[in-house]
Amino acid sequence: MIVLTGGAGFIGSCFLKKLNDNGIKDVVVVDHLDDSGKWRNLQGKSFSDYIQKDTFLDLIKSGKFPRPLSVVHMGACSSTTLDDAGYYLKNNYEYSKEISKWAIANKASFLYASSAATYGDGACGYSDREDALVNLKPLNMYGYSKHLFDMWGRDNGMIKKMTGLKFFNVFGPNEYHKKDMCSVVCKAFPEISATGKMRLFKSYKDEYPDGGQKRDFIYIKDAVEVMYYLFTHPQITGIYNLGTSEARSWEDLAKAIFSALDKQPKIEYIDMPETLRGKYQYFTQADMSKLKETACPVKFRSLEDSVKDYVGYLKNEEYL
Repeated sequence: MIVLTGGAGFIGSCFLKKLNDNGIKDVVVVDHLDDSGKWRNLQGKSFSDYIQKDTFLDLIKSGKFPRPLSVVHMGACSSTTLDDAGYYLKNNYEYSKEISKWAIANKASFLYASSAATYGDGACGYSDREDALVNLKPLNMYGYSKHLFDMWGRDNGMIKKMTGLKFFNVFGPNEYHKKDMCSVVCKAFPEISATGKMRLFKSYKDEYPDGGQKRDFIYIKDAVEVMYYLFTHPQITGIYNLGTSEARSWEDLAKAIFSALDKQPKIEYIDMPETLRGKYQYFTQADMSKLKETACPVKFRSLEDSVKDYVGYLKNEEYL
């Protein structure tokens, strides 16, 4: 049996599809189904049971949940804009500690989601070596909650018994429920369809022109391939970046979207909210050398090919 937290979410549901594609159906999905519509991500997928996240925590604390073979922990509050630090600590830090301790005590493999948000403004680089963790300064509480768990795992010797993935800018099918937190591709599709143009934030740093801010964009289909490789190689432990190792500009992304829609680019640059300006990452690029050392065979699609594939899903309102 496999426990998949966040199994109805964006990355979790796509990983569930990958498990099903490989004949794995004995999966207990743990999530918090609300009014967001993410339940639709579970349609057409096979799993043995569904449990709400608080009920699951009660079950493992009371010793009433059977021993799993593997735990894949994708569940978290992924919003980067909330002000409630206690909420992040409870849902992203304390919850992760409880589940990881339970998994390891039951000799189950444990694969979890960290985030590139832990790198902050990138001043300390993007190395996923564990000795570099202490220098990182996330720009928001979401990133800090993820960083706390990475640090806890390292400092308590747990990281040698589990595997963490620092996801960079993941986009693709099944993110539709995320509303303001969905990718720019997901937001731009209806905007371009309705108005013929899309909006991007202006730059507030001289070294980056408007649209010149860069991120490491990775397509969800590639991300789950890496996840599955590590899932099937539980002897590979530690923290690993998950990006493409190639930073691309927001303007590049915008042009790829317009191209996929067979339209001429028309971009409007708008003011960034004051509340975001001090928390905004102007550049991210995954150092993938550590993952390459594991002989992971996954080849990453280009940004243009990824966007074109995703736009096909958006046009047809399809799920992965």
